[in-house]
Amino acid sequence: MGLLPVLRYPTPAELLLAARALAAHRPGLCGLRQVGVSRAGRPLHLLSVGRTRPAVLVVAGAHANEPAGGPALLAVAERVLGERELRRDVSWHFLLCADPDGASLHVTPAPRSLFDYHRGFFRPAASEQPEWAPAMLPPGRLPPETRALTRVIDELRPYLQVTLHGTDLGGSWVQLTKDVPGLAEPFAKSAAELRIPVETGASDAAGWPASGPGVHVMPAPGAGAAYPSMPDDARSSTWYHAHRYGGLTAVVEVPMWASDLVDDPLPHPDPAGAMRWLGTRLLRDGREVERVLTEALPRLDGADGPLLRAARWALDLVPGLAADWAGTPPADDSRAYVGSVDAFGRRLPLRAAAMLLRVLRETDDRGAQRLEDLVARWSESFAERFRARWVPLEDQVEHQSRTVVAAALHARGRPA
Repeated sequence: MGLLPVLRYPTPAELLLAARALAAHRPGLCGLRQVGVSRAGRPLHLLSVGRTRPAVLVVAGAHANEPAGGPALLAVAERVLGERELRRDVSWHFLLCADPDGASLHVTPAPRSLFDYHRGFFRPAASEQPEWAPAMLPPGRLPPETRALTRVIDELRPYLQVTLHGTDLGGSWVQLTKDVPGLAEPFAKSAAELRIPVETGASDAAGWPASGPGVHVMPAPGAGAAYPSMPDDARSSTWYHAHRYGGLTAVVEVPMWASDLVDDPLPHPDPAGAMRWLGTRLLRDGREVERVLTEALPRLDGADGPLLRAARWALDLVPGLAADWAGTPPADDSRAYVGSVDAFGRRLPLRAAAMLLRVLRETDDRGAQRLEDLVARWSESFAERFRARWVPLEDQVEHQSRTVVAAALHARGRPA
């Protein structure tokens, strides 16, 4: 992280300046080019180290609320430039920010608490997310960010795409579209050294096989979904686009705040009962936000910006998800899994409330204070329930960058 400040998350503009500095420092080895534009006309940039095949593609900024990926991407680029062995017969390519429009709306330079984080929260509706849009929209309606990303994959044909994600509170885990034998060991070692818990029962990977603790392999096409109501399918996302060239994708998740409760493998005493209760709470909390939205809509004069669309999308997920949790057997009976679902159930209405709060603040609407109270109370409850402890930014970046390098080496059968 030599080119970036370590006490806060850098902006996309700062990431671009750092990438330009790297390219200028090693012009014979590095190249920086624009590979597309966002819906709002913001450029998408690709930093390349080397020109040979096979290739590794690293993607940051696919979700605006997961800011560790940008500095981690730069850390990997610096390491690749400094270690000739990592460049041997391999080129590396770094998409600095897959969703610059989203990044312009999420405001978390240096969060002091979960409440502070949520006061500037933004995460677009799934159909507006570059990686998830193909799971939601027909090909002719894909956003330009998605088309730019798939063009880069078509050009590079990477044997490995790594997309850098994160979670607000929890642990670290990896999702793979194909298994990478041997990756679980260096991943777990890195997490242990940095005191980052491994999320062994991540709800994002419910029902998936694991190749090691916290390393989840996506089921083959045709396998049933753990949550039937969820409208998206990872197997239709850009994560699978690399498969047409024989490649695979690794999704590396790292927490901002850690919870040592998410790696508890012991059986939960009543997983089905807990899931039903979590579904009931989700409905209750979702309805509380929905009531504020319903009351405020007549005063918003037809507003339909990205914050309001995203809040509505999150609220629309609530009824079906609550029914899934109440009506289907748990995908996992561990305390870790039930805890991950607990966090998911808190996260969804909290995020909807946070984004709606920003909309109401802009219009000085009288419903804003009610939402601010909700966001503050739910953020505090979330942190208390999971005993949240901040993961230093340099540790978030170190763990994510180590995992990227380990995945690249093991996917080629060349472990360090």
